[in-house]
Amino acid sequence: MKSDTTQKDRRAPEEVSLKPGLYLVPTPIGNLRDLTFRALDVLAGADLVVCEDTRVTGKLLKAFGLKKSMRVYNDHATEKDRNAIVKIIEEGESVALVSDAGTPLISDPGYKLVRQIIKEGHEITALPGANALLPALQLSGLPCDAFTFVGFLPARSGPRKAILEKWAGQAGTLICYETGPRLEESLKDIRKVLGDRPMAIARELTKLYEEVRRGRVSTLLETVETDGAPKGEIVLIIGENKGEEIPNDTIEGQLKEALKTLSVRDAAEMVSVATGKPKKAIYMLALKLSGKA
Repeated sequence: MKSDTTQKDRRAPEEVSLKPGLYLVPTPIGNLRDLTFRALDVLAGADLVVCEDTRVTGKLLKAFGLKKSMRVYNDHATEKDRNAIVKIIEEGESVALVSDAGTPLISDPGYKLVRQIIKEGHEITALPGANALLPALQLSGLPCDAFTFVGFLPARSGPRKAILEKWAGQAGTLICYETGPRLEESLKDIRKVLGDRPMAIARELTKLYEEVRRGRVSTLLETVETDGAPKGEIVLIIGENKGEEIPNDTIEGQLKEALKTLSVRDAAEMVSVATGKPKKAIYMLALKLSGKA
């Protein structure tokens, strides 16, 4: 985790007494100075820090002069692991849950632990702090009044297109996470399923090489095909289709692809939702393409 923080920038945490319970503590996604004063106080006061990787969290704690007991909780955690953490809280201890970077539970392990602690009736406190999706939305230039966070897109094209189809008719802006090596193929699927919408690609937020590219899906795809995929952690922000004209060849391409696996009626419905075009017109085109007109 890179940072501009130096020794003189550090702030000594306040002496705080934490109630027994679980504290969800966001950690910086690139710049150490994005750790809030309150988060620093909770980390200092917690009896135990639960984290994905003790090496990553150890570096963060060391940067602020903290020495804490740590316990691993990641995607491979079991019910036994959760029970052990619950028992620590039952014994009157305070536990801080952190991810490697960002806000716990956002595309990150921890949901099952939180659910179990709620079930057991113990206290949970969530601190506000660093994450990638909200800054990306703010920087995109796309509407922020209504948005849907999809999480990481699937690695394979089939499941990826299925997810995009699920959200195709959703009002508002779509936000998802992606990796550089998969970006080009994801942009192709986005154009195929959602159409040539306005969008933005944000990468390396809060870090030295932070960058935001804005434009239509087709324009951004052309840039990636020409220049290669950007490196670093990537957020895709996809604008809503508000009836902009979509070329017929794009619609035909979507229909031909959909007709490989779907009936005429289902293919027409899916493409109609994805493009915002009238269902009747899409259905007639689907009939023609299938040879049943």
